[in-house]
Amino acid sequence: MNVILIAVIVLGAIGLIAALVLFLLSKKFAVKEDPRIGEILEVLPGANCGGCGFPGCGGLASACVQAADQGSIEGLNCPVGGQPVMEKVASILGMQVVASSPKLAVVRCNGTCANRPRVIDYDGYTSCKVANATSMGETLCQYGCLGCGDCVSACQFDAIKMNDETGLPEVDPVKCTACGACAKSCPRNIIEIREVKGNKKMGVVVRCMNKEKGAIAKKACSVACIGCQKCVKVCAFDAVHVENFLAYIDPSKCRNCRKCEQECPQKTIIGLNMPILKPKPIEPKENATKPTVNVSTKKADTAVEQKEEMTKVESGKREEATTSKSEDKTKLTSPNKVISPKSPDESKSESIDNSVPKDEIESSLNNKESVIPKREANSEKKSNETTEETIVKNVEP
Repeated sequence: MNVILIAVIVLGAIGLIAALVLFLLSKKFAVKEDPRIGEILEVLPGANCGGCGFPGCGGLASACVQAADQGSIEGLNCPVGGQPVMEKVASILGMQVVASSPKLAVVRCNGTCANRPRVIDYDGYTSCKVANATSMGETLCQYGCLGCGDCVSACQFDAIKMNDETGLPEVDPVKCTACGACAKSCPRNIIEIREVKGNKKMGVVVRCMNKEKGAIAKKACSVACIGCQKCVKVCAFDAVHVENFLAYIDPSKCRNCRKCEQECPQKTIIGLNMPILKPKPIEPKENATKPTVNVSTKKADTAVEQKEEMTKVESGKREEATTSKSEDKTKLTSPNKVISPKSPDESKSESIDNSVPKDEIESSLNNKESVIPKREANSEKKSNETTEETIVKNVEP
């Protein structure tokens, strides 16, 4: 009995002495914590998502206190709480927060099932990291989305889901907090945490990551960027740049004018959370239409003028023929005048001009038949007869 009592007393004494030693050491080596950290922790949402870049909300709270001691908390942000939470943190620290633009997770790939046909059936473990490490994927594009859904499982806010029709992930702008968990889970870095504008989180994005040349990229995907640089020429704010055959839009310089979206021949540039653009109207080419109208009118005028000239020439020839005939009749009928006999050459020419019609001459030329010698013989006979008659008339009293 005495042994048990002695053991209990000894153990109690040892415990009391150890407790006193620990108490004294804790007081001496105690780490003083800033009470503001606790206040900030109460304000933060407590999601512990790591989107701020620190290990949980406690890490962000201590980082805010340390930055406040240095004079500025610029660059620190809680993606889940947003601007209202950071304003509360700034009021606790006695500082002001500069208004920051909202951010959104953007999937920079538009390789849907229709735009990017499948050529291989992947039958392995359904993980983007495994598929990227073991194969190129089910398509010819080695830069596009693999479609296994690692980003969906990484999101804690149910803000991203896979679309069964397109085979691509879709981000809900209302639920997305831009924590960056989905971007970290993507092995091909297709998801980008991007600055957007307004409460609707609008922006203009190049939805392609293919860095191959235009012909190769178009074989893999029908809406791939070909690096034509038309978007660069249209942009008036120097927000679009092309590097390695791939265009990129700087969100800090972009004004959401959407001119690059209209100019893109591949429809790779898309406006986020914006209304669908109407197709660009085709303007008529004035310079091309005017000359054709003038040429046609000129041709019509010249044709009319040529017809008028032809009619005038024909009418003149007819008048000359009638006048010559009338003169010949008057010469023959007048008894006082002596008609001199004509030479055979002149009679031939007159007989050819008057007796042979134009249609027969043209047909003879086309058929290569000589009609003129026959007419000459007849004309010689007529000329001889006329000369004899004139001589008889002159001889008679």
